[in-house]
Amino acid sequence: MASSKVMEKSNGHPDLTPPITVQGVTMAYGKRVIQRDLDFSVTQGEIFIIMGGSGCGKSTLLRHLIGLQQPTTGTISLFGHDLWAMEEEERTQLMRRFGVLYQNGALWSSMTLAENIALPLERFTTLATPRIQERVNYLLALVGLEGFGDHGPAEISGGMRKRAGLARALALDPEILFFDEPSAGLDPVSARRLDDLILELRQSLGATIVVVTHELASLMAIGSDGIMLDADAKTAIAHGAPARLLQESRDPRVRLFLSRGEGDSISEESAHAHR
Repeated sequence: MASSKVMEKSNGHPDLTPPITVQGVTMAYGKRVIQRDLDFSVTQGEIFIIMGGSGCGKSTLLRHLIGLQQPTTGTISLFGHDLWAMEEEERTQLMRRFGVLYQNGALWSSMTLAENIALPLERFTTLATPRIQERVNYLLALVGLEGFGDHGPAEISGGMRKRAGLARALALDPEILFFDEPSAGLDPVSARRLDDLILELRQSLGATIVVVTHELASLMAIGSDGIMLDADAKTAIAHGAPARLLQESRDPRVRLFLSRGEGDSISEESAHAHR
């Protein structure tokens, strides 16, 4: 069920349009502005980090990127298509080209892991039941949960629930994967394993990955590009790979966040320790 990650234009040349483009976006709840004047693009095959302190609007930006909220001003385009300049049915079709891993896994508690993963396949494809089962078994093995398909979400650990949620997010072979605080609530070993899995998915599937996180170890280990949002400035104050920003940024807010107040003690070497 592999999909082509770099589509061909009609003239036979690869379509190099960034999977995600954000232009002049302001996000607000009524008169309360969360972030303003956001401009960035996410290129094919990278792991893009949305980082910043609590309350800066990271998860709000994620909801905008996946089409759950419309920006107050500006445009958000996926694969060159403005999300809010198309009919609802077209937008729904476009949204099936990405998968989302929510912070708590968002698994249905009344279903087994296998049933959770099969749900989008049953709803949005015409695959026969045996093929769906093959796909489910493949995805369980891909995330390290082979043999756990008959378990319910309550019967497994938090880290395993995250991996099961990831398997479901991968069910329709998405071109973009969105992660909302994937390491939240995990012990350091489970968080490290999840980071490794994200890197493996980027390598093996060629997916473009967007991760919302404030976890320093995680964003340093996996991020190839990103933006840092600031709650006081209400806009992005840095753009680039987290490890490079730590080494090169002259903004004290950026350096403080990326070093947790420890100066430059986090080296680029340690940031890449388990790439």
